[in-house]
Amino acid sequence: MLSVICPIYNEEKYIRQCIESLLSQDYPKDDLEIIFVDGMSKDETRSIVAEYSQRYPFIYLLDNPHKIVPYAMNIGIQASKGDIIIRLDAHANYQNDYFSALTKRLMELNADNVGVVCKTDVLNKNAKTLAIREVLGNKFGVGNSTFRTGVNKVMKVDTVPFGCWRRDVFERYGLYNVRLERNQDIELNKRIHSGGGKIYIVPDTYCTYLARETFHAIAKNNYGNGKWNILTVFFTKQLKSLSLRHFIPLLFLLSLIIPPILSLLYSPFIIITYIAFFSYTFLLGGISANLAHKKHLKFCYLLASFITLHISYGWGSLVGICKLPFLKQ
Repeated sequence: MLSVICPIYNEEKYIRQCIESLLSQDYPKDDLEIIFVDGMSKDETRSIVAEYSQRYPFIYLLDNPHKIVPYAMNIGIQASKGDIIIRLDAHANYQNDYFSALTKRLMELNADNVGVVCKTDVLNKNAKTLAIREVLGNKFGVGNSTFRTGVNKVMKVDTVPFGCWRRDVFERYGLYNVRLERNQDIELNKRIHSGGGKIYIVPDTYCTYLARETFHAIAKNNYGNGKWNILTVFFTKQLKSLSLRHFIPLLFLLSLIIPPILSLLYSPFIIITYIAFFSYTFLLGGISANLAHKKHLKFCYLLASFITLHISYGWGSLVGICKLPFLKQ
């Protein structure tokens, strides 16, 4: 029995095509339940899911009054009946062998968690969104995560997007940490890894994540990611909950802010800011120009995407640090 859990909130733009990709799965429907856990959506998300649940008895809709993802996952896990549990995201589409490939590898590898590459795409394709898509799949934009850059063989890793677990993993390592609005998957996987569990990424199939399509939406999302990098460390009391790459945008932003302040005491400090700014601009300008030439994309949109991504992420981390004195463990 396979239980598929998908947290949702105001996903009317994406939910229908997500469900259609789940209905196309080659996994036997008699051994499948799909549980959508809704954070009390204010758009048409609930009615769309309800429409499908009336037509397909293995689709369920549960309420998540707490709204955030870790609560949704815990509600879904506790309500589910499956021997195997898969977590999904409504902002994504899934290849029709997604369920069968993950469950097969979970058993073959005797793994605690299995995942696949998550490719990035956009729903509406134009010059700006195609540039955003490129940056969100580029190692200079989002780092060198294996699940973003791709694999051609089975690999042991520290984390994977979403996940496919045996039910007893949650009995051994615990449920999702409800204090974490972001990074909850990374933290759970770090907990599994630290406890001796085995996590693999496999090349058998993939999912396609549909990215946000405006600079404002990208900035808002990555501001939250950056802020919760800091708060995750605070709430878990473990720096190893995250990797060094999660803090590079913060370090870059600090290199622009701190030296000018220190230069009030000793003027040569301002040189550090000049070096950081011009090095960053030269590097990203060169990368953007190369991508624009090779992939026929707009240079200005590429450069703006990189800058928006990095600055909003770093600013979120800085705000997270500023919040720490006002938080309670």
